[in-house]
Amino acid sequence: MFVKKNLDSPEFEAADKTILSELVHPVNDNLTIGYSVARARLPIAKASLAHRLASSELYYILNGKGKLHIDDTSVVLETGDSALVPANALQYIENISDDELLFLCIVEPYWRPETELLG
Repeated sequence: MFVKKNLDSPEFEAADKTILSELVHPVNDNLTIGYSVARARLPIAKASLAHRLASSELYYILNGKGKLHIDDTSVVLETGDSALVPANALQYIENISDDELLFLCIVEPYWRPETELLG
């Protein structure tokens, strides 16, 4: 069994300017899984920088409302919504709510800083 308290996952600013907390990561947590799970935050009226991941990424919105841009397509996501971002797609998300945007990022294969490219 694997259990980890959120308090054990410090926040840091990712290259795309989201505030991340790695909740589950196979390297950091010594697990034999192929994915990672992070909690991301964006303050009111802020957006992440456009970036690409070599991995696919599933966003699950926990709080707020965001506009997700994937290549030439945009969609509004609200609490309880999820969206799959294909690997290598140009992506960014903006907070369009009056509250902090809080969402999960499930990345497969697991997130590594060197596989994230800005612009």
